[in-house]
Amino acid sequence: MLPINRQQKLIEWLKEEGALRIADISARFGVSEMTVYRDVNQLAKTKQVIKTSGGIALAENSSLPAANLCSYCLKPVNHTYSVQLITVGQEVEQLCCAHCAFLRYEDKKEEVSHLICKDFLLQTTVSAASAVFLLHAELDLHCCQPQAIPFASLDHAERFQKGFGGTICTFGKALEIILNDRQKGCACTKT
Repeated sequence: MLPINRQQKLIEWLKEEGALRIADISARFGVSEMTVYRDVNQLAKTKQVIKTSGGIALAENSSLPAANLCSYCLKPVNHTYSVQLITVGQEVEQLCCAHCAFLRYEDKKEEVSHLICKDFLLQTTVSAASAVFLLHAELDLHCCQPQAIPFASLDHAERFQKGFGGTICTFGKALEIILNDRQKGCACTKT
């Protein structure tokens, strides 16, 4: 399980239970207490939780987006299309789609270590740097526009393009096109 997924689950548990002990969290996830502390430290840094003696509690006045909202546009995250942005400091941001991931990457590219997305067809994890993207396809995913659909394989992207049109791009070219489209106006609002 990725750190972002554990952190989201922690927030869910805290909303249900109010407070949790580190040892209990470790047992529930089947990970070391050190791993739990790393997750807790990320949540504490973003003021989503507060540390207590031997555990954590939900912070009452968190002004940051909830763990299930896109860190760029604040739309709810559909995990089928979600992208994780990981910084060099190991902070993880959840984004609703590749479109928002490109825009967020541009805002903080000096701090970004990885962008992790899911292959649209296979739902396997792929690094955005090695993925190919289908832009402007005639398929409405009901997320941000213009869409950027990630594929791990060029062959799959080309086959999908035959049915739905669009332009196939590498990460760099897709970033360039998305930024150009942003100048024309896009459906996202930066937070």
